[in-house]
Amino acid sequence: MYQIGEASEQTGLTAKTIRYYEEAGLIPPADRKPNGYRIYGDDDLDRLRFIRSARALAFPLEDIEEILAFRDRGEPPCLYVMTLMEDQIDSISQRILELERLRDELRRLHARGQSLPEDVDMKSCICHTIQAEA
Repeated sequence: MYQIGEASEQTGLTAKTIRYYEEAGLIPPADRKPNGYRIYGDDDLDRLRFIRSARALAFPLEDIEEILAFRDRGEPPCLYVMTLMEDQIDSISQRILELERLRDELRRLHARGQSLPEDVDMKSCICHTIQAEA
């Protein structure tokens, strides 16, 4: 059994995050010592590690909650997780395209700004160019 500080060390999550996941229902309510301190078992730590790993892959908490619900019902979540992963890949690919467009636009503006003068009134400098582009 682990107190919240120990659970935090074991899982790499802050105590505040662990309490939040408990309040959100992602982990069952912790047992309590007579002094009111939360205590967690190995199953809780495994669940917290899974949540941490899924969050590192940018899965939303709602999706993680559903994956855990599959497990809690004794059903394999594999097909659901594969679908989530496909959606995540598509989303990341779209964000990459958007970031590449942004990078290219910034490069274009930067190149254009190389020839512009410094201007405290911002009427002929790069700041004016940025405002005109928006």
